[in-house]
Amino acid sequence: MSRRCLLGVLVTIALVAIAWIPTAGQAAAQGPAATQTYTPPLTPDGQPDLQGVWGYATITPLERPPELAEKPVLTAQEAADLERRTAEIQDRDRRDHASTSERGSDGRTDLDRAYNQFWWDFGTKTVGTRQTSLVVDPPNGRIPPLTPEGQKRVRANRGLTTNSAREEGGAGRSFDSIADRPLGERCLQWRTAGPPMVPGPYNNNVQLLQSRDYVVILNEMIHEHRMVPLDGRPHLDPEVRQWMGDSRGHWEGSTLVVDTTNFSAKTAFQGASEKLHLIERFTRVAPDVLMYEFTVDDPTTFTQTWKAAIPMTLSQEPIYEYACHEGNYSMATILAGARAQEKALAEAAKD
Repeated sequence: MSRRCLLGVLVTIALVAIAWIPTAGQAAAQGPAATQTYTPPLTPDGQPDLQGVWGYATITPLERPPELAEKPVLTAQEAADLERRTAEIQDRDRRDHASTSERGSDGRTDLDRAYNQFWWDFGTKTVGTRQTSLVVDPPNGRIPPLTPEGQKRVRANRGLTTNSAREEGGAGRSFDSIADRPLGERCLQWRTAGPPMVPGPYNNNVQLLQSRDYVVILNEMIHEHRMVPLDGRPHLDPEVRQWMGDSRGHWEGSTLVVDTTNFSAKTAFQGASEKLHLIERFTRVAPDVLMYEFTVDDPTTFTQTWKAAIPMTLSQEPIYEYACHEGNYSMATILAGARAQEKALAEAAKD
């Protein structure tokens, strides 16, 4: 699917989204703090058992929509109404005035919608938490403002040419080579897999596997995985940077805490710098519910730390192999288009 189409989908979700949630058997909760006390089963090694495939599809936006500024939680009726309206808007199989011309279907909307409804996985349930945003701190449900340095970095990476981006202090998104294109466009890394893991339009599934010394976090999207050591070893040397950072784990009671540093600028989450310090917390709060929370700490980018909470539901389905082929053939077309534009501009300049 094109990046433009995906962006349009995500914007639509943010405008009309509501909260999600787990299975009907779970006790209804008003938010992450309202979960019931639960003692999880233990692994043979005596660790809280978090293993299984967990789904985190949700139509709750990362940030709270402006029209819900003073409303952190929806009522059951509000959630049901918004869910119904959202399902109507997101329906990729619609055939109405938005997708037809006076002569009938023109096919353009089918192209813009990328796939039919079967392939999308936005999340639909209103049972359980009814947060109006995944961000729970600050209390307004919004990501804190960027620092001046953060603003400069974001401007530099917002589609500018390589040279002008370097002048602004960033890497840029030029069409000079494949290496200049975003990792998602090249089918190498998607924010759905994180870290942190943030719901996307599909493949919102993660499998946790445990041993005495490691926890494996396996994402369905891009089949990414992290092997998180639990033996107290230090982080890698600060000079070593990785797309998914360098993760270290430990237990705090029944909660798995994953501390990640050493990020690469190529995978800047929400504009964060390489100095991003991410803390993830995994707590099994019910037999079929895993509470996933993450805290973003990057004083060079954000004016304060911020936190998000996403309930995950236990799935009975396995993780499936995901293959992203656009990066195999679209790169040549993208770069060829850029060369064609450059040629056209050069000829226009001569005239």
